[in-house]
Amino acid sequence: MATVMPARCGTRDVCDRTSSKPKGKQKMSNPKTEVLTPLNSQLIFIDQQPQMAFGVQSIDRQTLKNNSVALAKAAKIFNVPTTFTTVETESFSGHTYPELLAVFPDAPLLERTSMNSWDDQKVRDALKRNGRNKIIVSGLWTEVCNTTFALSAMNDAGYEIYMVADASGGTTKEAHDYAMQRMIQAGVVPVTWQQVLLEWQRDWKNRDTYDAVMELVKEHSGAYGMGVDYAYTMVHKAPERVQHGPTLAPVAASV
Repeated sequence: MATVMPARCGTRDVCDRTSSKPKGKQKMSNPKTEVLTPLNSQLIFIDQQPQMAFGVQSIDRQTLKNNSVALAKAAKIFNVPTTFTTVETESFSGHTYPELLAVFPDAPLLERTSMNSWDDQKVRDALKRNGRNKIIVSGLWTEVCNTTFALSAMNDAGYEIYMVADASGGTTKEAHDYAMQRMIQAGVVPVTWQQVLLEWQRDWKNRDTYDAVMELVKEHSGAYGMGVDYAYTMVHKAPERVQHGPTLAPVAASV
């Protein structure tokens, strides 16, 4: 008499308990393969304050500030919920960069004593109210406040963390790099500010945000912004962005 072997289902197969034949493969959902959108993400700035920035050695501090402000402006363009949290403002860290606060002038600043933002209930409540499971993080320092927040938010509440590497900084390049590696090993997704911006835009036919994105790129994206200006004025013959004095024709000097 032949022996009937039990059906063996792979992790992606859904089997009928009464049949040895798999019903077929069911698509597995992986949140980390989802593209960031203005509707599935929120943003938090952690301790973007002068005294914290003074200690940063992993990235040029002017670049750090530029990128952080650009990220905030991107969130404003796409109406992405944004949270600001600060640590020991009066006694140590100083006030959040004015350029950053100017983007969201009415946003509350969630003051803490803890290095780990997740240890402050106000922060937890704000993130929960925003109702987005993907949290984009820009903060100082990478190896302390960013790492502890990311690991705790993932472990305790199942949030998905996207760490903006070029809008964050550590006390040394090694401190930043190894902190990023530790977080990546734990499941954090590393991104850059411009990557976030362009994922939110996604398609240049989205005209509601197109012009604002281009203005942001021209102001904050360095060589990319220069290229946009060049294409607009030299290829498409658009007027220059600023008015200036007359251009005087060349006049050869006597040799």
